[in-house]
Amino acid sequence: MNDGAVGASHRPARSYQDLHVWQRSMDWVPLVYQLTQAFPSVERFGLAQQLCRAAASVPANIAEGHGRASYREFARFLAVAKGSLFEAETFIFLAVRLGYLNDADVADALASSNEIGRMLTSLRASVLRRLAQHSEQHTATDS
Repeated sequence: MNDGAVGASHRPARSYQDLHVWQRSMDWVPLVYQLTQAFPSVERFGLAQQLCRAAASVPANIAEGHGRASYREFARFLAVAKGSLFEAETFIFLAVRLGYLNDADVADALASSNEIGRMLTSLRASVLRRLAQHSEQHTATDS
């Protein structure tokens, strides 16, 4: 599927790699991985691993959804990506509460996650509009 992706020029993306939200989330993942370097070694296979997995699943779900055959599935995967983003944010907040990180440590990562969240919401709304238009066209043709 190569429709449903909105870039700066509002042209459909040929590849998930063309999606600005995918690019931004790919830039965000290393920031999150860097945060876990400050975690105590006891958290290496606990909170740190959960945080990294949640972060990595954001661009992975965007890519997988873009590769699906329908707007409906793409929209669903974008929702899953946003859920993973919120999961990662929650793990970051937990790390602060546990004293592994401080507010200054996480400011850039949280600012980026807010931006990515807005981008996911916007792209999902665009995909759902295209789904509605596509459905209307088929309904009109079938009548």
